Amino acid sequence: MSDEPYIPAIRARLVERKTAWARDRRAPVGRAVGPAGRRLPPGQHLVRDWPVLDLGTHPNLNPKDWRLSVEGLVASPAIFSLADLAAIPPFEVTADIHCVTAWSRLDNRWRGVSTRDLIAEVRPHDDARFVIVKSHDGYTTNLAVDWLYEPDSLLATHWEGAPLTREHGGPVRLVVPALYFWKSAKWIRSIRFVARDVKGFWEARGYHDVGDPWKEQRYG
Repeated sequence: MSDEPYIPAIRARLVERKTAWARDRRAPVGRAVGPAGRRLPPGQHLVRDWPVLDLGTHPNLNPKDWRLSVEGLVASPAIFSLADLAAIPPFEVTADIHCVTAWSRLDNRWRGVSTRDLIAEVRPHDDARFVIVKSHDGYTTNLAVDWLYEPDSLLATHWEGAPLTREHGGPVRLVVPALYFWKSAKWIRSIRFVARDVKGFWEARGYHDVGDPWKEQRYG
């Protein structure tokens, strides 16, 4: 069975539109506003809510049954439950969200497990230069391993002191604040370490492989 997710018709139009943005290299309209504007990457505007963007499905995952497979070019492949993550030293960070659709939300309080600590558990081989992240809705994204060593990257279980809600990727999502938020996959189910880059869902549709908001790497 293909990993390509089922996309309801109402969301298919969204995917088509965002793919057209990439094809036409069209930047969403944004502007830096407010006293914190200097913290905004180019083309972004501030929001106070947290918009919900996804492929139209919200997997209903029982936290007791949730598992994360970390595999590929690693010395110690592992499958983690929430209890396993809880045995790793907890990690808290306050970081901003920058979405490719031009909104940013500042000072989000996250709690979970540092991706640095997760990497230490599995010990990637020297030739593991990229990761392919898969979600329970079939979504995928690709990152260079170095982004998981960023000091604020984590597997998040909590936001603003409460468990992550289903719509925002609970029980566990990846959070990589240094990149546009499409790289922070919701409902994470596997991380595969690989030697060569493989495009994820949006990357295969014209979005940038890296996605650095300060360089406006929206499209490839």
